[in-house]
Amino acid sequence: MAEAERIIGMPDTPETGGAEPERPSGEAAPAEQPVSRGKRKIAVLFTVALVAYLLDLISKMIVVAKLEHHEPIEVIGDLLRFEAIRNAGAAFGIGEAFTVIFTIIAASVIVVIARLARKLYSLPWAIALGLLLGGALGNLTDRIFRSPGVFKGAVVDFIAPANFAVFNLADSAIVCGGILIVILSFRGLDPDGTVHKD
Repeated sequence: MAEAERIIGMPDTPETGGAEPERPSGEAAPAEQPVSRGKRKIAVLFTVALVAYLLDLISKMIVVAKLEHHEPIEVIGDLLRFEAIRNAGAAFGIGEAFTVIFTIIAASVIVVIARLARKLYSLPWAIALGLLLGGALGNLTDRIFRSPGVFKGAVVDFIAPANFAVFNLADSAIVCGGILIVILSFRGLDPDGTVHKD
């Protein structure tokens, strides 16, 4: 956890007791305080997460109502089709014997992101973490509320490219968020908005 906070977090600013530091007369106030910038990034994170979560939830509701127990729908010939399946494993059908473990991991990811969001000052990181959060929430909802039971529920997957595993929009959000985090890390951009060079 300490390593995660080192990567995602930033030191808290010292308490000032609510008083603003004195400025020489005639000096203008800063155009933008770090706290307000941080609040905007938090708003972006949770907005992205909410959009990703709702898109995933709505798509799964449509799939269960209209596609489950029906023939797959060909979208682009043999290259892409929509086919409803229930997946007890992780993303792309990996590890079906560890449903409870994947549920715990998803819940832990959500807690860590929510806890560290207050230290976020980078817009790209806010988007990346929002995608991770929305995707994790989408699949966690299935784990909790779908059969065969709480924390053992099978995730609804339906996007079926040719010669590839079937997945859903939550999986896509998680993968896109992960790729963005890798790119940001390679470019040296930290979640607090600073840039470092190794």
